[in-house]
Amino acid sequence: MIRVTAVACLLLGILSSGCATRGSVRQVAADVKAVRAELALLRQTQEALSAQLGDLSAAAKTARATADGLQRALTTTAADVARVSARMDAAEEAIKQVRESLVSYAAAAAPPPAPPTPSPPQSSSENRVDSAENTYATALANFRAQEYGQAILDFLDVITRHPRHPLAPSAQFWIGEAYYRQHDYRQALSEFQKVIDWESPNPKLPDALVKAGLCYGSLREESRAQDTWRRVLREFPGSPAATEARRLLVSSRPSTRH
Repeated sequence: MIRVTAVACLLLGILSSGCATRGSVRQVAADVKAVRAELALLRQTQEALSAQLGDLSAAAKTARATADGLQRALTTTAADVARVSARMDAAEEAIKQVRESLVSYAAAAAPPPAPPTPSPPQSSSENRVDSAENTYATALANFRAQEYGQAILDFLDVITRHPRHPLAPSAQFWIGEAYYRQHDYRQALSEFQKVIDWESPNPKLPDALVKAGLCYGSLREESRAQDTWRRVLREFPGSPAATEARRLLVSSRPSTRH
């Protein structure tokens, strides 16, 4: 650029002085030619820089897209980890419930000791027990995760395949509870009634009576709800269910006044 300006000044000086010679004209022509070559080189450099700028812009755009994709993948992975963690917690709680139900059943049954008999050969009964417990634990985990439809199917599988298993009445109770959580109180009442009618031993009977009373209350049948809770107090006075029934009777009294 400096050289272009110098050539222009030289040309103006020659023209203004009126003393242009062949030598000076040749010099000017050579300088003009050199300036043109320099301009051509500058244009090439500009085009190369523009191309590099375009490549850098495209690379920056690609890098931003990659970063956005990685951020989305990270967010999705974190959500998946949280869901898996919740399912694991629910499964652990389900296993705990299975153990507690087995203990309650053993305490309720308490059969007298039988005379020793020869041990029969191993059969598939042990596998069936394990299958019932596993299915029950899976169903309870689905219930804890609020997947009520799948939980109901799994609990029904326990009852259908293992109707005399100690966990069968508990499975029936949780079916009623699943419908209750979905506000289908009439169907829930029907399912809790199956628990109430279950043959002994049935450790879930007092809890089913309490829940049946709640279903009656939600269906605006307050008198039947209170009768059901009074039955809990009569038949299971020292149970945790009786404590809950007593509380519900006290809290329901104002609603019966006219």
